[in-house]
Amino acid sequence: MEKKKDVTIYDLAQELGVSPSTVSRALNDHASIGKKTKKAVRKLAESKGYRPNTFASSLRTNQSNTIGVLVSWINRPFISSLISGIEKEARDKGYHVIISQSHDQSELETENLQALYDSRVSALIVSLAMETVDYRPFDLFRKHGIPVVFVDRVPVLQKIHKVHINNFKAAFDATEHLIAQGCRRIAHFGGARHQAIYEERRAGYIAALKKNNIEVDNTIILEAESLSLEEGTRLAEKVLDLPIPPDGIFCANDTAAVSAIHCAKVRGIKIPGELAIIGFNDDPICKIIEPPLSSIHHPAVEMGKAAVREVMSMLDTAPANADALNKEPSGGKTNLVLETHVVVRASSNRLGA
Repeated sequence: MEKKKDVTIYDLAQELGVSPSTVSRALNDHASIGKKTKKAVRKLAESKGYRPNTFASSLRTNQSNTIGVLVSWINRPFISSLISGIEKEARDKGYHVIISQSHDQSELETENLQALYDSRVSALIVSLAMETVDYRPFDLFRKHGIPVVFVDRVPVLQKIHKVHINNFKAAFDATEHLIAQGCRRIAHFGGARHQAIYEERRAGYIAALKKNNIEVDNTIILEAESLSLEEGTRLAEKVLDLPIPPDGIFCANDTAAVSAIHCAKVRGIKIPGELAIIGFNDDPICKIIEPPLSSIHHPAVEMGKAAVREVMSMLDTAPANADALNKEPSGGKTNLVLETHVVVRASSNRLGA
C-alpha cells in the first residue's frame, strides 16, 4: 500500500492562492495576517490533515520546545515517578519530552546524548548511568549553550545544575531508625561507590553507627553494581551465612531490601524480631511485600517537576539569538536539595510505635 503524502504549507498555499510565508504566518497567529485569512488557512489545514513539521522548524530556529530526558531504566518505579513529574511540568510549560534510557551503560548513555543533541532538544534532564565516571560527553551541550540539569545520580562536579536529596542525612536517619528499634549489628547493602549517591549513603550509615558507639564491621558492608533482586539475594545470603549474622539491614534501594526479606523468610528468620530491614526510595512494592517494607521516602515526582522548573529558569535567562551558540550557559550552578523522611512499616518496627 502506497504511503499517503504529507500535506505541506506549499500545498495549502497553492490551493488558497497565497504565498507559503503567508500560510506559515497565519498558522503561527502572526499579527501581520488578517483574521479572515487566518481562519481560511486554519480551516483548510484541518480539513487536509496538515501537521506542522516541527523538526524542520527546529532546524531553522535551533529550538524544538522539547526537553530531552536521559535516565537509567524507565521500568524502575523511582524513575517512572521521576519521568511522570517531568512530563507533567513540561506539558504545563508548553514543552514536549523525549525519553531515552542508558540501561546503566556509559557507552549507550553517550550514544543517546548524541541522538538527543541531533534532535535539537532545548534542554536536557539526566540521571547518570551506573557506569558513568567520565562526564566529558555532556560538554557537547554545555559548549552550545543548551541547559543541562542533573537529577538524583549527579556528577561529582562543581559548576553544574542539580536537583537531588541529602543522601547522607537520609541514610543516617534510616540507620538511626534501626538502632532505635534495638539493632546493634546492622549490615549495609550499597551500590557502586563511584556514584556519589551510594558513597553518601554509605557515609551516612557509618556516621550513625559511630554516633551511637556501634562498631563499624566491614564484613557486613557490601556493594553491588545495580542492587537488583539477584544481587540483593546474593548479598543477603552472604551476611546471613556469617557466624554472627546481622540483626538489621539497611539497603540503598528497595529492590535489594525485598530480596533480603525473601531470603530471610526462606530461612525461617523472623522479621522484624530477629532481623529488621529498611530500604530506600519508598517504591510501591514496599506496601505489597510481606511484611511491608520500611523505607526512605524519595520525592521522585517533585524532583522531576523541580528539574523542569530549573530548565525553564535557565532557558529564560539564556541569550535569545543564534549568536549565543557555542557560549557556555551563564548562572554557574544550582544545588536544589529536596526533603526526605523515614516511612516506618512492619519490616523494621520492633517496638510497635
